[in-house]
Amino acid sequence: METTHPIYLVGGSKGGVGKSMVTLALADYLQRQGIHAVLLETDTSNPDVMKALRDEIRCAAYDLDDADGWIGFVNFCDTHRDAAVIVNTAARNQTGVARYGGTLARTLDELDRQLVVLWVINRQRDSLELLHIFGQTFPDTLTHVVRNGYFGAPDKFTLYQESQLRKAIETKGRSLDFPDLADRVADELRSQRISIRKAAEMMHIGERAELLRWRALCNAMFSKVISADGETREQ
Repeated sequence: METTHPIYLVGGSKGGVGKSMVTLALADYLQRQGIHAVLLETDTSNPDVMKALRDEIRCAAYDLDDADGWIGFVNFCDTHRDAAVIVNTAARNQTGVARYGGTLARTLDELDRQLVVLWVINRQRDSLELLHIFGQTFPDTLTHVVRNGYFGAPDKFTLYQESQLRKAIETKGRSLDFPDLADRVADELRSQRISIRKAAEMMHIGERAELLRWRALCNAMFSKVISADGETREQ
């Protein structure tokens, strides 16, 4: 049987670390590689990513704070077996993951899906503590940690660099560096709620040049962990 595409879960479990930008960049990368993708939005109170992508890819929203949301999550993955599933998580989902995440973990084999986590961090300790908690629910997950360049250069992430968690992550996954995007361009993406593809067509020439510079760096980052045919790369 042909293996289905992975489930790419963009996590972080706290607000303001940059999960939405990473999700938008991942969707853009997969589309540009010709990989069929769908979006599962779990930030039901502020579904900005879904609003940006709904005209381009199939989207659905599920609340992962309760059991019904996880059932819908699993069924959505089953319905779209021909597509990579991108999951944009909400900051509040940590409790729901701990309580109901086993619903997904127990069905991954039957779905014939690999769960690949892109865990976005800032420079604070709680980013790492939340990842440790998440890993207890999904112990067999392929996890990559994404250092958001908005918070500084990789050497500024001292707590992560010196942690045992980094060593554990890098036995199988990778530490990735998400490039910083100029504030005025990032702000326009957020306020207009548009995809990167649409922004590249609509923005003024200066902003577009910055967006394309950033997009190329995002592509280089994702290519380290996702091959051109959508298969995941391990360390």
